[in-house]
Amino acid sequence: MDEVIIAAARLLATGDLLGALKRVALRDDAPALALRGIVMAQLGDLVRAKVLLKTAARAFGPREAVARARCLVAEAEIALVSRDLAWPAKTLTAAREVLEAHGDRLNAAHARHLEARRLLLIGHLDEAERLLVGVDPIQLPASLRTGYELAIAGIAIRRLKTDVARAALHRAGNAARESGISSLSAEVDRASEVLRAPAARLVGQGEERFLMLQEVETVLASGALVVDACRYVVRDRDMIVSLTTRPVLFALMRALAENWPRDVSRHILVARAFKGKDADDSHRARLRVEIGRLRGELHHIADISATKDGFVLAPRRATNVIILAPPVEEQNGEILAFLADGEAWSSSALAIAIGSSPRTVQRALDALAEAGKVQSFGRGPARRWTIPSLPGFPSTLLLPGPLPTSRIDQ
Repeated sequence: MDEVIIAAARLLATGDLLGALKRVALRDDAPALALRGIVMAQLGDLVRAKVLLKTAARAFGPREAVARARCLVAEAEIALVSRDLAWPAKTLTAAREVLEAHGDRLNAAHARHLEARRLLLIGHLDEAERLLVGVDPIQLPASLRTGYELAIAGIAIRRLKTDVARAALHRAGNAARESGISSLSAEVDRASEVLRAPAARLVGQGEERFLMLQEVETVLASGALVVDACRYVVRDRDMIVSLTTRPVLFALMRALAENWPRDVSRHILVARAFKGKDADDSHRARLRVEIGRLRGELHHIADISATKDGFVLAPRRATNVIILAPPVEEQNGEILAFLADGEAWSSSALAIAIGSSPRTVQRALDALAEAGKVQSFGRGPARRWTIPSLPGFPSTLLLPGPLPTSRIDQ
């Protein structure tokens, strides 16, 4: 057992990065390389951190599977913060399984948090939740408990359960303060801003105003027919019709909802759905076909009737029709929404998160950059994209010390 390494790991776990670095700065054995990699990551030098951790993982011998797994978990955290979603998720899962098999429950729990946070970014909420079910937060140290509660809050926010999210963020704040690590408190504060920032715009019957997340939750529970332009679905209480893959149908639905309870002319519907200036016979024929398809999708919650001039929406149960629109709408708004989290994203990671092709995302980023709305740094695979008003990389990482405070050489 190496007392210097143990002392450095303890300092790292308490947030004393420079103290930890001083103890291992001149050493090149595997445990020292791993600790230096984690320190460099938390100091913001992610490129150097990745090199150190890869070197450490290779340096650990065949009997040191747990130490190697801890290095992989630290690499996964750097990939997550770098928004490198192409980093192999299976490698993190395998590392977690090694840690669990060897009884390293703390680092295994941290690995679960990382897996859950990655799944949150790409919208796999059920999978993220299942990963967290096996974690008992009471048994975790304060730093890990912070990460757990942040993941719980992230799931609740995506599901519009604001009371659950607020409670989880409150617990995360308490845990962060208990840990004494200021970077964790900053992470919680940034996550809490989501509850205080505009989440959508309410549009309906001549009214338009911003809504906080809790107000969005109230609207969805109000019994109104909600045309959700944030998620491209139509909601009537517990019934949801997804039009995510049917942009023409959603464009027609939104146009009908915007003018409800009045009808919408065929000319306007053609312009909104097909970008056509004139409703000629071919456009009218196509409009009838698409309206028929929209009727089929909505038959449980609404009807669409023809009028002399166009078509009119008629909800079956709801007495009101509301449109929820993103706070800012533009052609590449989804990309800007991801970049607004303050992290630096690769184009490939954005493509994974959005579910689009890398080429399409790259074209969109180039257009946004030309308009001055995003900026990039680095070249080739290392190129990252941010919103100009935000820093390139965050200065804090949720790395609670992948090397434990005892028996770290095993």
